[in-house]
Amino acid sequence: MKANLDVLPLSSWIDTAGKPLIIAGPCSAETEEQVSETVSRIAKEGYAHVIRAGVWKPRTRPGSFEGMGEAALPWLAAMKKETGLPIAVEVATPQHIELALKYGIDILWIGARTTVNPFNVQDLADALKGVDVPVLIKNPVNPDLALWVGAFERIAGAGIKKMAAIHRGFSNAQETKFRNSPMWQLAVELKTLFPQLPMIGDPSHMAGKRAYLYELAQRALDLNYDGLIIESHRNPDEAWSDASQQLTPEALGEMLRSLEIRKPSYGEDFQSELDQLRQKIDNIDRELLEVLAARMAVVEKLGEYKRENNVAVLQLDRWKQLHNSRADLGKKLNLYPELVEEMFKLIHMESIRKQTEVMNQQPA
Repeated sequence: MKANLDVLPLSSWIDTAGKPLIIAGPCSAETEEQVSETVSRIAKEGYAHVIRAGVWKPRTRPGSFEGMGEAALPWLAAMKKETGLPIAVEVATPQHIELALKYGIDILWIGARTTVNPFNVQDLADALKGVDVPVLIKNPVNPDLALWVGAFERIAGAGIKKMAAIHRGFSNAQETKFRNSPMWQLAVELKTLFPQLPMIGDPSHMAGKRAYLYELAQRALDLNYDGLIIESHRNPDEAWSDASQQLTPEALGEMLRSLEIRKPSYGEDFQSELDQLRQKIDNIDRELLEVLAARMAVVEKLGEYKRENNVAVLQLDRWKQLHNSRADLGKKLNLYPELVEEMFKLIHMESIRKQTEVMNQQPA
């Protein structure tokens, strides 16, 4: 996938004093009092660079709380004036953009449910032409890198250069303990395509439960993310939306202070040791590929045997036995079960493809 973006560095549109960008605030702006108390307590803690709040809340089914809409924007504008902190809200329609800018909202973000629809994103891009405002784009609900890239290309086409990605995980992509599977590799691939594009982790929507926030936030920082967007509520258990994944402003401050911020690069003193370790990795990777090639050679012979004996390629009993035995072996070798499972899914699918190819060849 070839792509290019003209993106300004994060430091050119917000000053974080060299620290990771922290965007914090309630999932939803519920009442003026709730917004005021939550934001005031966040500001008092001193960790936030930006305040976030949901004003329009897309819901799968009608009848659930869908946000206070325009009524909440004056509350946020008042807190911006009181704290001096910029405000970010989610927008899903051109009308949302118009209203947000009318009330002085500083940063807009496009949610996962909107990113998934190119027509919606294009409508937003058209509404943003001639506007100088930072736009953050969440990954689409489903694990489709092209959709995510396309959203940035459309917004960039409107002349927006202040952009950042929000990695919030993917719905039902993998069976994990989290609300949304992180699938870190897709975010890393986006960063590989656009090294200059700031990446912001959203542990709240990955986790779904506050107990998992720390490990996900730390993982994002370990991967050199540029910041975090985390939900905070004055009384999380009484929140009108996403109660189980929010923290009080004070608990969030405690968590953030316990995170380890990694160095983005290393000094010359470490270069020699790193080079040696990387050389070892290169050699091991070469061996892995050689072993994989040897396995596929056996798979090809297996395909020939099945062709000669008119046996179907897919044998479910064999796949179940392979899946279970490899998972057990992986555990004994201290490998993550998810890694082993995904790796052998790929290997098995390639084995099926190879055998099918052999099955449909005419014997010499």
